[in-house]
Amino acid sequence: MMEKIVKIKSPLVSVNWLRQNIDATNLIVLNGTLPKVTAKKTIQKLENQCIPKARFFDIKKEFSLQGAQFPNTVLEPKSFEASARALGINSDACIVVYDEHGIYSAPRVWWLFKTMGFNNIAVLDGGFPAWKEKGYDIEEKQGHLFKKGNFTVNYIAGLLLNSNSVLNALNDSINQIVDARSSGRFYATSPEPRAEIRSGRIPTSKSLPYSSLLNHTELKSIVQLQALFKEMSLENKNLIFSCGSGITACVLALGATVAGFDTVAVYDGSWTEWGSLQHLPIEK
Repeated sequence: MMEKIVKIKSPLVSVNWLRQNIDATNLIVLNGTLPKVTAKKTIQKLENQCIPKARFFDIKKEFSLQGAQFPNTVLEPKSFEASARALGINSDACIVVYDEHGIYSAPRVWWLFKTMGFNNIAVLDGGFPAWKEKGYDIEEKQGHLFKKGNFTVNYIAGLLLNSNSVLNALNDSINQIVDARSSGRFYATSPEPRAEIRSGRIPTSKSLPYSSLLNHTELKSIVQLQALFKEMSLENKNLIFSCGSGITACVLALGATVAGFDTVAVYDGSWTEWGSLQHLPIEK
């Protein structure tokens, strides 16, 4: 049997594409699900099933800096490289990442790999809900053994920003900060989930809740996304996306990339960091 090697041409692939290429030699399916915490602070239960041979990409415990001051802090490049190799990922892999909500945390995984200089990766449009809706094969979640991979990091500076970089961008007209949190949190009419963090927004930022980029569990079409970004006068801007803790900002990064924007960055610490550091300015 000839080896089937696949390469991804878009940051987004359909469940039909994944089904057609599921047996490709270099294909790796990652489950990048993070549980959502509801307004009542209850955590949504995760699925017992998964896409066949899916490997769990543990954003919290394996691919975030443990003991960091703020949640979901990106790993140092060499640590990311070691964790990716432990997951059996090779440099010639083709990765499709999904989550169980549709599109929520999978874009964070996609953006982390891009930051580490790896581009043969895409988010599964509609995620596990869309896969199940088609009636495609599923299996019980289980532990798979993987041969250690040879994944190599080629870190791309500027895709994940720190608070100093964002602060320096505030008064530069070419930059635009866009916030993926709910409008209630952005305008400080709803409380922050973490009581110790100030309410409000980064000065000069604009509100674009990540849910406004979705049609149910799938990303809106290219035409719809382009119209949405145009409506917000974001053309010809360097876009910096923020959210609560660096997760849903990556949904905006995905949408902007699909819409054709080239200069996109994510503020890693996002509002959890900004609202915690008393020297940083806020608006309400």
